[in-house]
Amino acid sequence: MDVNLSDSPTPRQLDQPGAARRPLARLSAAEAVLADLRGEIEAGGVPVGTKLPSEAALAARYGVSRSVVREALRSCAALGLTQTHTGRGTFVVSSRASGDLVLGRYSARDLTEARPHIEVPAAALAARRHTPEDVSALKGIIDEMSVEDDPAAWVALDASFHGLIARASGNKVFESVVAELREALAHQSETLNLVAHDRQRASDIEHRAIVAAIEAGSAELASAAMAEHLAAVDRALGTLIGR
Repeated sequence: MDVNLSDSPTPRQLDQPGAARRPLARLSAAEAVLADLRGEIEAGGVPVGTKLPSEAALAARYGVSRSVVREALRSCAALGLTQTHTGRGTFVVSSRASGDLVLGRYSARDLTEARPHIEVPAAALAARRHTPEDVSALKGIIDEMSVEDDPAAWVALDASFHGLIARASGNKVFESVVAELREALAHQSETLNLVAHDRQRASDIEHRAIVAAIEAGSAELASAAMAEHLAAVDRALGTLIGR
Protein backbone atom coordinates (compact mmCIF):
# COMPACT_ATOMS: atom_id res chain seq x y z
CA MET A 1 0.00 0.00 0.00
CA ASP A 2 1.33 3.44 -0.94
CA VAL A 3 1.14 5.84 1.98
CA ASN A 4 1.41 9.62 1.78
CA LEU A 5 3.60 10.52 4.77
CA SER A 6 3.98 14.24 4.18
CA ASP A 7 0.72 15.61 5.57
CA SER A 8 -0.32 12.83 7.91
CA PRO A 9 -1.96 13.91 11.17
CA THR A 10 -0.55 13.19 14.61
CA PRO A 11 -2.93 10.90 16.57
CA ARG A 12 -4.55 13.00 19.26
CA GLN A 13 -4.97 10.12 21.68
CA LEU A 14 -1.22 9.44 21.76
CA ASP A 15 -0.17 13.09 21.87
CA GLN A 16 -1.92 14.06 25.10
CA PRO A 17 0.15 13.54 28.29
CA GLY A 18 -3.02 13.22 30.33
CA ALA A 19 -4.73 10.77 28.02
CA ALA A 20 -5.98 7.47 29.41
CA ARG A 21 -3.29 4.82 29.32
CA ARG A 22 -2.95 1.13 29.98
CA PRO A 23 -1.23 0.15 33.25
CA LEU A 24 2.50 -0.35 32.77
CA ALA A 25 3.42 -1.79 36.16
CA ARG A 26 3.59 -5.51 35.35
CA LEU A 27 5.90 -5.13 32.37
CA SER A 28 9.23 -3.50 31.75
CA ALA A 29 8.71 0.07 30.60
CA ALA A 30 9.78 -0.53 26.99
CA GLU A 31 7.76 -3.75 26.83
CA ALA A 32 4.65 -1.94 28.01
CA VAL A 33 5.12 1.02 25.67
CA LEU A 34 5.55 -1.36 22.73
CA ALA A 35 2.45 -3.32 23.72
CA ASP A 36 0.42 -0.11 23.98
CA LEU A 37 1.63 1.32 20.68
CA ARG A 38 1.22 -2.00 18.88
CA GLY A 39 -2.28 -2.41 20.31
CA GLU A 40 -3.31 1.08 19.17
CA ILE A 41 -1.94 0.50 15.67
CA GLU A 42 -3.38 -2.98 15.17
CA ALA A 43 -6.78 -1.92 16.55
CA GLY A 44 -6.93 0.92 14.04
CA GLY A 45 -6.73 3.66 16.65
CA VAL A 46 -3.62 4.97 14.90
CA PRO A 47 -4.35 4.54 11.17
CA VAL A 48 -1.84 3.74 8.46
CA GLY A 49 -0.22 6.97 7.26
CA THR A 50 -0.35 8.59 10.68
CA LYS A 51 2.73 10.37 11.97
CA LEU A 52 3.48 9.37 15.54
CA PRO A 53 4.26 12.00 18.17
CA SER A 54 7.90 12.83 18.83
CA GLU A 55 9.98 10.75 21.21
CA ALA A 56 9.73 13.54 23.77
CA ALA A 57 5.93 13.67 23.49
CA LEU A 58 5.60 9.90 23.79
CA ALA A 59 7.96 9.87 26.77
CA ALA A 60 5.77 12.46 28.49
CA ARG A 61 2.61 10.56 27.57
CA TYR A 62 3.87 7.31 29.07
CA GLY A 63 5.91 8.80 31.91
CA VAL A 64 9.14 7.10 30.76
CA SER A 65 12.53 8.17 29.40
CA ARG A 66 13.16 8.88 25.74
CA SER A 67 15.54 5.90 25.59
CA VAL A 68 12.63 3.62 26.59
CA VAL A 69 10.46 5.11 23.85
CA ARG A 70 13.31 4.73 21.35
CA GLU A 71 13.62 1.04 22.23
CA ALA A 72 9.89 0.47 21.73
CA LEU A 73 9.91 2.34 18.43
CA ARG A 74 12.80 0.23 17.13
CA SER A 75 10.72 -2.86 17.83
CA CYS A 76 7.66 -1.34 16.13
CA ALA A 77 9.83 -0.80 13.07
CA ALA A 78 11.23 -4.33 13.29
CA LEU A 79 7.66 -5.67 13.32
CA GLY A 80 6.97 -3.75 10.12
CA LEU A 81 4.38 -1.48 11.74
CA THR A 82 6.28 1.80 11.41
CA GLN A 83 9.07 3.49 9.49
CA THR A 84 11.24 6.34 10.70
CA HIS A 85 12.41 8.97 8.23
CA THR A 86 15.24 11.22 9.36
CA GLY A 87 14.05 14.78 9.79
CA ARG A 88 10.41 13.84 9.19
CA GLY A 89 9.46 11.51 12.01
CA THR A 90 7.98 8.04 12.50
CA PHE A 91 4.96 6.94 10.47
CA VAL A 92 2.57 4.00 10.70
CA VAL A 93 2.95 1.94 7.51
CA SER A 94 0.96 -1.19 8.38
CA SER A 95 -1.80 -2.24 10.76
CA ARG A 96 -0.42 -5.77 11.02
CA ALA A 97 3.00 -7.13 11.93
CA SER A 98 4.82 -8.41 8.87
CA GLY A 99 5.65 -12.08 8.37
CA ASP A 100 9.28 -11.32 9.13
CA LEU A 101 11.31 -8.91 11.26
CA VAL A 102 13.06 -5.97 9.62
CA LEU A 103 16.52 -5.77 11.22
CA GLY A 104 18.38 -3.13 9.28
CA ARG A 105 20.25 -4.76 6.39
CA TYR A 106 19.02 -8.22 7.35
CA SER A 107 15.73 -9.89 8.22
CA ALA A 108 14.94 -12.46 10.90
CA ARG A 109 14.60 -15.03 8.11
CA ASP A 110 18.10 -14.19 6.90
CA LEU A 111 19.47 -14.76 10.40
CA THR A 112 17.47 -17.94 11.00
CA GLU A 113 18.71 -19.50 7.78
CA ALA A 114 22.35 -18.45 8.23
CA ARG A 115 23.10 -18.78 11.93
CA PRO A 116 23.03 -22.61 12.20
CA HIS A 117 25.70 -22.77 9.49
CA ILE A 118 27.89 -20.29 11.35
CA GLU A 119 27.34 -20.54 15.09
CA VAL A 120 26.86 -24.30 15.44
CA PRO A 121 30.26 -25.17 13.90
CA ALA A 122 31.79 -22.19 15.72
CA ALA A 123 30.62 -23.64 19.04
CA ALA A 124 32.09 -27.03 18.11
CA LEU A 125 35.45 -25.44 17.30
CA ALA A 126 35.31 -23.39 20.50
CA ALA A 127 34.92 -26.64 22.45
CA ARG A 128 38.16 -27.90 20.89
CA ARG A 129 40.19 -24.68 20.84
CA HIS A 130 39.04 -22.53 23.78
CA THR A 131 41.43 -21.18 26.37
CA PRO A 132 40.72 -21.00 30.11
CA GLU A 133 40.38 -17.23 29.63
CA ASP A 134 37.66 -17.76 27.01
CA VAL A 135 35.62 -19.93 29.39
CA SER A 136 36.13 -17.49 32.25
CA ALA A 137 34.93 -14.60 30.07
CA LEU A 138 31.88 -16.55 28.87
CA LYS A 139 30.93 -17.47 32.42
CA GLY A 140 31.32 -13.86 33.47
CA ILE A 141 28.99 -12.72 30.71
CA ILE A 142 26.24 -15.22 31.54
CA ASP A 143 26.53 -14.38 35.24
CA GLU A 144 25.98 -10.71 34.37
CA MET A 145 23.08 -11.57 32.08
CA SER A 146 21.32 -13.61 34.76
CA VAL A 147 21.02 -10.58 37.05
CA GLU A 148 20.72 -7.82 34.45
CA ASP A 149 17.41 -5.94 34.64
CA ASP A 150 18.15 -3.38 31.94
CA PRO A 151 16.94 -4.85 28.62
CA ALA A 152 19.41 -2.82 26.54
CA ALA A 153 22.34 -3.93 28.69
CA TRP A 154 21.20 -7.56 28.47
CA VAL A 155 21.02 -7.36 24.67
CA ALA A 156 24.56 -5.94 24.56
CA LEU A 157 25.80 -8.80 26.74
CA ASP A 158 24.00 -11.32 24.51
CA ALA A 159 25.79 -9.96 21.45
CA SER A 160 29.12 -10.13 23.30
CA PHE A 161 28.41 -13.74 24.29
CA HIS A 162 27.89 -14.91 20.72
CA GLY A 163 30.82 -12.85 19.49
CA LEU A 164 33.14 -14.39 22.08
CA ILE A 165 32.16 -17.94 21.10
CA ALA A 166 32.98 -17.10 17.48
CA ARG A 167 36.33 -15.69 18.57
CA ALA A 168 37.04 -18.74 20.75
CA SER A 169 36.48 -20.92 17.67
CA GLY A 170 39.81 -19.68 16.35
CA ASN A 171 38.21 -19.23 12.92
CA LYS A 172 38.52 -15.66 11.65
CA VAL A 173 35.70 -16.10 9.13
CA PHE A 174 33.20 -17.11 11.81
CA GLU A 175 34.42 -14.30 14.07
CA SER A 176 34.09 -11.73 11.26
CA VAL A 177 30.62 -12.90 10.17
CA VAL A 178 29.19 -12.86 13.70
CA ALA A 179 30.66 -9.39 14.23
CA GLU A 180 28.99 -8.25 10.99
CA LEU A 181 25.63 -9.59 12.22
CA ARG A 182 25.96 -8.03 15.68
CA GLU A 183 23.60 -5.10 15.12
CA ALA A 184 20.89 -7.23 13.49
CA LEU A 185 21.18 -9.86 16.23
CA ALA A 186 20.84 -7.13 18.87
CA HIS A 187 17.68 -5.74 17.24
CA GLN A 188 16.21 -9.23 17.01
CA SER A 189 16.94 -10.00 20.67
CA GLU A 190 15.57 -6.65 21.73
CA THR A 191 12.25 -7.21 19.95
CA LEU A 192 11.93 -10.82 21.12
CA ASN A 193 12.54 -9.83 24.72
CA LEU A 194 9.87 -7.11 24.55
CA VAL A 195 7.23 -9.43 23.09
CA ALA A 196 8.14 -12.97 24.20
CA HIS A 197 8.15 -12.34 27.92
CA ASP A 198 10.04 -15.47 29.04
CA ARG A 199 12.60 -15.48 26.24
CA GLN A 200 15.34 -13.63 28.12
CA ARG A 201 15.57 -16.05 31.03
CA ALA A 202 15.22 -19.06 28.74
CA SER A 203 18.22 -17.75 26.80
CA ASP A 204 20.21 -17.53 30.04
CA ILE A 205 19.61 -21.26 30.65
CA GLU A 206 20.50 -22.16 27.06
CA HIS A 207 23.67 -20.08 27.22
CA ARG A 208 24.82 -21.93 30.34
CA ALA A 209 24.37 -25.26 28.54
CA ILE A 210 26.50 -24.02 25.65
CA VAL A 211 29.30 -22.85 27.95
CA ALA A 212 29.22 -26.08 29.96
CA ALA A 213 29.69 -28.09 26.76
CA ILE A 214 32.52 -25.84 25.58
CA GLU A 215 34.26 -26.06 28.93
CA ALA A 216 33.91 -29.87 28.85
CA GLY A 217 35.63 -29.89 25.47
CA SER A 218 32.75 -31.71 23.78
CA ALA A 219 32.29 -30.50 20.22
CA GLU A 220 29.21 -32.71 19.88
CA LEU A 221 27.49 -31.33 22.97
CA ALA A 222 28.47 -27.75 22.15
CA SER A 223 27.01 -28.12 18.65
CA ALA A 224 23.81 -29.62 20.04
CA ALA A 225 23.44 -26.92 22.72
CA MET A 226 23.95 -24.11 20.23
CA ALA A 227 21.57 -25.76 17.74
CA GLU A 228 18.89 -26.03 20.44
CA HIS A 229 19.39 -22.40 21.43
CA LEU A 230 18.99 -21.22 17.83
CA ALA A 231 15.95 -23.48 17.38
CA ALA A 232 14.36 -21.97 20.50
CA VAL A 233 14.96 -18.48 19.13
CA ASP A 234 13.35 -19.54 15.85
CA ARG A 235 10.31 -20.94 17.68
CA ALA A 236 9.91 -17.67 19.58
CA LEU A 237 10.20 -15.74 16.33
CA GLY A 238 7.53 -17.95 14.78
CA THR A 239 5.14 -17.09 17.61
CA LEU A 240 6.01 -13.41 17.35
CA ILE A 241 5.35 -13.04 13.64
CA GLY A 242 2.54 -15.60 13.47
CA ARG A 243 4.44 -18.12 11.39
